[in-house]
Amino acid sequence: MSDDPYTIQPGRIREPPTTFLGRLRYLGPGIIVSGSIVGSGEILLTAGLGAAAGFTLLWFVLFSCWIKSLVQAEIARYVVTTGDTYLRTLNRMPGRTPARTKPLRWSRPWRLWPKVEVSWPIWLGLLGFIPGLVTAGGIIGGAGQALGLLLDTVPAVPEVDGKVATGIAAILVMLLLWTGRYGRIEKILVVMVMSFSFTTIVCAALMQTTEFQVTTDDIVAGLQFDFPLEFLFLAVGMYGATGVASGEIAGYTYWCVEKGYPSFIGGDREDPRWLARAKGWIRVVQVDVLVTLVILTFATLSFYFLGAGVLHSQGLVPEREETVEILANMYSLTLGGWSTYLFIFGAFFILFSTVLSGLGAGSRSFPDLLVTFGFFPRKNLQTRVKWTRGYIVGMPVLSLLLYIFIERPIAMVIVGATFGAFMLPVQAIVTLYMQRTRMDPRVRPKNWVTWCIVGVFLAMATLCAFYIYGVLSDYFG
Repeated sequence: MSDDPYTIQPGRIREPPTTFLGRLRYLGPGIIVSGSIVGSGEILLTAGLGAAAGFTLLWFVLFSCWIKSLVQAEIARYVVTTGDTYLRTLNRMPGRTPARTKPLRWSRPWRLWPKVEVSWPIWLGLLGFIPGLVTAGGIIGGAGQALGLLLDTVPAVPEVDGKVATGIAAILVMLLLWTGRYGRIEKILVVMVMSFSFTTIVCAALMQTTEFQVTTDDIVAGLQFDFPLEFLFLAVGMYGATGVASGEIAGYTYWCVEKGYPSFIGGDREDPRWLARAKGWIRVVQVDVLVTLVILTFATLSFYFLGAGVLHSQGLVPEREETVEILANMYSLTLGGWSTYLFIFGAFFILFSTVLSGLGAGSRSFPDLLVTFGFFPRKNLQTRVKWTRGYIVGMPVLSLLLYIFIERPIAMVIVGATFGAFMLPVQAIVTLYMQRTRMDPRVRPKNWVTWCIVGVFLAMATLCAFYIYGVLSDYFG
């Protein structure tokens, strides 16, 4: 049995569904992750890239959507069949270094906790904490801008400053995450993601009846594999946030745990039914990832077409405190002025869903980080819950303060998304290593899947190298 009661809870073993429709009933983690992606990646960065570059980088948008889902599915395969959390998985990599930490108790603060060893991917991930916090500030700021515009449409409500509205959004996030378990979060995000994504897809389709319609020449031009370096920073930021980004890959594994997949399989590999259950629930995860990929692809393309077809042709580039207001032109110039309110309403909920999903996942992984550094034992679920709630209160406040100080949502999102792009090849390497060294051979992927992950790693690493080359060329050039 797993020695982590968070991932595998006794008495929850369940036989997997055997039909496609049956598997659909057990989906959910992918929808929650979609709530994180569709907000910051699509509505801010993908539409922003389309507004800046036009259709030139259509091929790169598709590349960003499709390349990362395989890593998402395969690292989830490892987590649900082993009972390791994501951070525990990273910490099993070779190259571990000692780290001394103090216990989280104030009676004897001078006593050092026993020495623990922390692997290099954990240290690398810690470098991304500040960029991630800046990104969270940009997303919650975007949600606050949309909420402020939304409240302005209500006659009985006085005008609300964007920063005040952002504070209101932060409080709402705290309340929902504090009182809501996995099931409630899933239901809320399903409604938010599906409704606004569907509306945006319809809007992109109706664009074809206007002067902004996408032509065959536009699509052909966008598939020429051209990459103008002046869009490098925005494009790599979009790549880091569009589709399943590194943060969502990590968060997805925790939502799989919250859904109960590892518990449904069970930790006793000697059980005669363990292998059948493991393979069955792996198929559920794969369907979950596939459905999410389809939703994200259509949503991403819709946002990019609207940004490239509408905003770019009008010379409108979203930035600073007018970000959401400028993005609203994607709707108003295709559906009419009334649709501005529709966009503002949807933008708030989709950006709010990003905050909800991202901070919800972070509140699950942060206590795991404290466990990794030895602050409290892995089996202490009560302390885990306390730190989950502490994160839920602290992070929205810090994000709000950063937004008030910077007040540039898209630039803030790019900061964390760029760092996330550099974490993607690391996740691919971790996936390959764990599957070959620690995963039960009976549930390992087929060889062609492994080679595909190798190809994904090479593509990700090449893009990171290209980005570094572009930065150095710009700096010295």
